[in-house]
Amino acid sequence: MADAEAEGEAVSAEAVLRELALFELRCRGEDVPARLVELCLTHGLGPVALANELLAFVTSKDLGTQLSADGLDAFEHEVLAKRSSRVSRKRDNRYGGLHDVHSLQELLDEEEEEDLLDAYTTPSKGSQKRSNSTPETPRPKRTLSSRSPYALFSPNSFSPSVTPSQKYTARGSRGEVVASFGSVQGPSWSGGGGAGGWTPKLFGPPEENLTKNYKFMFQKALDVREVLSWRIEELGDALKSRHHLEDFASVLLPAQEAVTVLGQIGCDSNGKLNAKSVVLEGDREHSSGGQIPLDLSELKEYSLFPGQIVALEGTNSSGKRLVVSKLYEGVPLPFHAPTEPAPERRMVLVACGPYTTSDSVAYDPLADLIDVIGRDRPDLCVLFGPFVDAKHEQVENCRLLVPFGDIFKLCVKMIIDGTRSAGSRLVFVPSSRDVHHDSVYPQPPFLYPDLPKDDKSRVHFVSDPCTLDVDGVVLGLTSTDVLFHMGAEEISSSSGISDRFTRILKHILTQRSYYPLYPPSEELNVDYENFYSYASLPVTPDVLVTPSELRYFVKDVLGCVCVNPGRLTKGQVGGTYGRLYLQRESVAGERKSPCVAAQIVKI
Repeated sequence: MADAEAEGEAVSAEAVLRELALFELRCRGEDVPARLVELCLTHGLGPVALANELLAFVTSKDLGTQLSADGLDAFEHEVLAKRSSRVSRKRDNRYGGLHDVHSLQELLDEEEEEDLLDAYTTPSKGSQKRSNSTPETPRPKRTLSSRSPYALFSPNSFSPSVTPSQKYTARGSRGEVVASFGSVQGPSWSGGGGAGGWTPKLFGPPEENLTKNYKFMFQKALDVREVLSWRIEELGDALKSRHHLEDFASVLLPAQEAVTVLGQIGCDSNGKLNAKSVVLEGDREHSSGGQIPLDLSELKEYSLFPGQIVALEGTNSSGKRLVVSKLYEGVPLPFHAPTEPAPERRMVLVACGPYTTSDSVAYDPLADLIDVIGRDRPDLCVLFGPFVDAKHEQVENCRLLVPFGDIFKLCVKMIIDGTRSAGSRLVFVPSSRDVHHDSVYPQPPFLYPDLPKDDKSRVHFVSDPCTLDVDGVVLGLTSTDVLFHMGAEEISSSSGISDRFTRILKHILTQRSYYPLYPPSEELNVDYENFYSYASLPVTPDVLVTPSELRYFVKDVLGCVCVNPGRLTKGQVGGTYGRLYLQRESVAGERKSPCVAAQIVKI
């Protein structure tokens, strides 16, 4: 009755009727005044507040000025019940005062109240939800339901009593190494934590890195075409220089002799690319953007995907179909050659969300990962989103109790606080599946204004994609599932590389782009003006980390160690994370990969 007390007037039938009379509202029936007083007492309203709510209700429903018992029932159901769910009411004197909706304490108390009420109800047949909750055997006072996003952030969330996901808790093979690369000396992995005073930094000049938000959804079709044309010209020059090609011919002009043409692979329809539907969209300089179907029957080996920029040699006798006889592959960029002396060995841990199982919003897998960080003390931890997964069932069904951004802030706070003793550097990479963040590619860094001053040198928020310099070792990072997107579109005929992962990774490196697929997947919203500036590879990275729904792996592709650490959770069960040892050697002559060892480990 907070409102009634605030108005300073006792609730009585006379007081309520007096306020209603001001709006010419009348009662129809002897029981209506008593019902009005009951509504005031039940929902904590004073006479003035009730009169205002009633006036708004009868006006919107066009019910006239006569209040009936049926009308009051409808009013309570449609207005007061919803109001009560939004407004905090005064609790029993033991809890003292009002509860704030953003308060952890209020959420805990709400859970207690629910448990207490449900303990005295008869569960429906077949329902096992409250099977262990009775007045004789009450639940522990601070047990949280799995729907509370704060379950993670209470101290009890780290105790064995909180088991929101039974399958995850009962998992086996914890810590099992499922994939390895290089040589690891000794059975244990450990880093130096924060020793050495070093810090990861963005590779390249500041203008080539995305460090802040930008306006999107303003691009025009002509601007997209310009960006694609620029990429064709750049890679065309690289192909011409690498393969010593003469000037390119037009795809539109008939030629009886073999000619070399430049363009972008496309599909002649909206369906999936296949060997019969491949077309080449010629470059603007030589072909004015014209298209021509390709005949691939004479090619023994090829691997093509929409958006791939290629140089082709073949005959175009009719001007309507190019019979391809040779395919010129793309050229990877050179590796970074640092001039600084080689530092000591660094351990890097990489993990990708979601950090909750699909049947719970308790971040138990993340808590386990923090335990691993505290145990192994890696020098650098690269954590990919999603941190608040847009594909999570409870997010899709709007069942969370607080804003998505608040959950993310508490999640980051837990990571920062939990790794402070280890001293590990933290790098947060956003994902298009982060429900609280801009779903655009390239994706700007997370905003986290609450970062403590003492942690600013240790915690870094970067964009997706991002190129990172770790003591002279270049890491390419992207949380976008480019392997899955390109794997669904790529076609191949090969007697050599039968591994699709290797082919796709080779395309990424030779196309010099973190996302060379065009048109992009329907899941991805690409801003092509910023794509050209921030999604191109500045150099071939020493290590490329591309988390994916597909099977984890560690591979050496064209001298670049490519890692898919998998996701930390797979549905209701635990997933995997990755760890690497980086050791750059100052050896004149032939380059040696600085990634001396890598493993994929089950959480």
